[in-house]
Amino acid sequence: MDELLHEVRDGVAYVTFNRPQARNALTFAMYERLAEICNKANADRSVKAILITGAGDKAFAAGTDISQFRAFDKEQDALDYEARIDRVMTAIEKCRVPTIAAIHGACTGGGASIAACCDLRVGSRSMKYGFPVARTLGNCLSMASYSRLVYLVGPSLVKDIVFRARLIEADEALAKGLINELCDDQASLVSRAEEITRLVASHAPLTLQATKEALLRLRPSVKHGEDNDLVLMCYMSQDFREGMDAFLNKRKPVWKGK
Repeated sequence: MDELLHEVRDGVAYVTFNRPQARNALTFAMYERLAEICNKANADRSVKAILITGAGDKAFAAGTDISQFRAFDKEQDALDYEARIDRVMTAIEKCRVPTIAAIHGACTGGGASIAACCDLRVGSRSMKYGFPVARTLGNCLSMASYSRLVYLVGPSLVKDIVFRARLIEADEALAKGLINELCDDQASLVSRAEEITRLVASHAPLTLQATKEALLRLRPSVKHGEDNDLVLMCYMSQDFREGMDAFLNKRKPVWKGK
């Protein structure tokens, strides 16, 4: 079974995370495939917009598959992981065409980062959005990811959802500007997201491309490697090992701050 589905119909590229049995948790291969699709759209003028969804009825994408972290045993593993994530997120952000995320169910961790990189987000009433790493794994986001979130919803809300490890639900997501529209259920979400995507795809492509690039240039940039010390502090810690073990064994982690 393909873990990421991709097809182009009438100028719209439909991308579906297809691991419903794992709440669409993202493997490295899925990240890379998504970046590849975005990069190819830059050269393919027949693609006018990209719509991203999750298969099944439980999740858009519930973060990176935790098993991907188990092989981490040296500093470079952590740095390479965050570099990969930033490269994929940059590919989404810099994609020439508009990207739309249709969020139903869990949208957490890497899935929440992908949604934040999209140009528009539409949610259903079952959506839950956040980065609960302070409760689960004890790792952190890259500075580039924090910057994206701060630019989207502001520093106060970013601290609130990370510090309290809470998930934002539908009404708050709409009120705080995290999503552009809210639909009652999955069926209406799919229909409305497709309608919005087709509308955007019908508009002047250079206007949309210029607007995307202008807003990216307005956002403060983060130098590569500027946050290496923060990434290593978390990923190389005893707490991160404890968080992974606790998560995989379905128990509550015991944090030690080292």
